Formats: sequence, structure tokens, C-alpha cells
Amino acid sequence: MNGCPMCNKWEVEPDLRIAELPHCYVLLNRDQFFPGYCFVFTKDHVTELFHLEQEVRTAVMEEVTSVAAALYRLFQPAKINYELLGNMVPHMHWHLIPRFATDSLWPRPIWAEPHAEVHLTPADYAERIAKIRENLKL
Repeated sequence: MNGCPMCNKWEVEPDLRIAELPHCYVLLNRDQFFPGYCFVFTKDHVTELFHLEQEVRTAVMEEVTSVAAALYRLFQPAKINYELLGNMVPHMHWHLIPRFATDSLWPRPIWAEPHAEVHLTPADYAERIAKIRENLKL
């Protein structure tokens, strides 16, 4: 869809690509203040879960779950946060965020207060992405 930042995110940020799944794309968030923070977003431009046929909706949720499990295996967080809002970007996408009791915003939501972004080197992004891929068990 024209003007939707999620519709072209896969093409615009190839250095952050983790996996192309049957129904979703998985990208590492450039800001790694929360290590392992990823986006899982539908290939098709939809805004609501109920816009998907039941079979596709089930498959999408399995994909989201498999990414969350991979993040959990790799990072061993206290909790995985799942954010599916869409108010600012109306394209179905999840923010999957490993959370640790030691992070400065624990236990509050990640948007509770601003934080300085953490950007990695290209090599560190590539290494993190490779480790997440390994844990996805594709």
C-alpha cells in the first residue's frame, strides 16, 4: 500500500532481515536498546487479525510464536513482550521485545520513557541476526 512504512520495510532495510516466513517477514529493530527487539509483520497489508481468514490467522500466530520462542531460547529474558498496536502504522506488525529484570525500564512498557537508541556495528547486527536465525530452526 502506498505510504505504508511496513509495506516496503523489507526492501528498505535489507541489512536487518532475519527471515522470510510464509506469511510474515522478520526484521531486527535497528534500535537494540532492548537486545533482540524484532518486528514480525505480515506480507499482505492488513490492519486487523480478523481481516485474515482463520487458516492464515492461525499460521501468522504460529510464525509470531516461533520468533518469540527463538528470542527466548537465545536471550533467556525474564519475559517476551508482544506489542500489536497499529495506531501509528496501520499495518499488522508485532514488536517482539525480550525483557530483562535488569533493564532500566523494567517492568514498565518500553515506551514508558524515552531512551537513547543503541545502534550496533554492521558486524554486530549480522552476528545477532545469524544467532536469531539459528534459533528459529528454519
